[in-house]
Amino acid sequence: MAHGTSATVAMVAIDYARVFAHAGIAALVYDHRNFGRSGGEPRGEINPWVQCRGYVDALSWVAAQPEVDDTRLAAWGDSYSAGEVVVVAACDARVKVVIGQCPAFGTEAPAARPGPEAIESIRATMRNGDVRGTPETTVGPMPVVSPDPGSMPSLLVPIQAFRWFIDYGGRPGSGWINRVTRVVPPTPTTYSPFLCAPWVQASVLLMVAPEDEMQHANPAVTRQAYELIPGPKRWVDIADGHFGLLYHPGARFDQAAAIQRDFLVERLLISAVR
Repeated sequence: MAHGTSATVAMVAIDYARVFAHAGIAALVYDHRNFGRSGGEPRGEINPWVQCRGYVDALSWVAAQPEVDDTRLAAWGDSYSAGEVVVVAACDARVKVVIGQCPAFGTEAPAARPGPEAIESIRATMRNGDVRGTPETTVGPMPVVSPDPGSMPSLLVPIQAFRWFIDYGGRPGSGWINRVTRVVPPTPTTYSPFLCAPWVQASVLLMVAPEDEMQHANPAVTRQAYELIPGPKRWVDIADGHFGLLYHPGARFDQAAAIQRDFLVERLLISAVR
């Protein structure tokens, strides 16, 4: 389990992990490289390929633990990371269940259609491709959020993003810093959860806000990607926008966490402990 754009473990991801743990599911929740308690330089840099490789490393570590059944592994992500777990599942067959909250599949569907050449290129990049950024493919450094993006540009624009990040990121011990750089390296096939959707063999739960404020979490694009996923899947509409299920304690969090817990228990065939 890892959080979305720049957010850290303490910013509610840990609360989802606790719900899963109480149901008997071993939950590893960590900060992405360059953020929070994790190492890595430059600090605050988001590179989706590096973050996807982090998920693969986390899966390998979990699979090596004697108390974990390595045939029943799941990957959880929120927002930008919810797209990343789809990419990881398409590249790593160890992932049996995917949970994606308000996933970022893009503002619009890519012009290129999903196909064998695209997924092989993506898998090759995941394994050992050059994922360094260039000045032309780097945005920032800049604030993650701003009270007035018109006069003080920020990576995330909606006021709902500002309110949530300042609330949870501003709490003692969060480890969050309001500064970020986003890199999308010039790889042979551009990073795209959408292009990976047809190649996901895991059971997939997508929790989608019909009125999502974040432009890269466009529900119409998410629906197109969802329709391409071939395996067992479930779509759940969730109210209160992109950040509603990230307020804990709260009714929307309770609803989302219970649905996700039950999906994990069902799909991983774990006896629930409630």
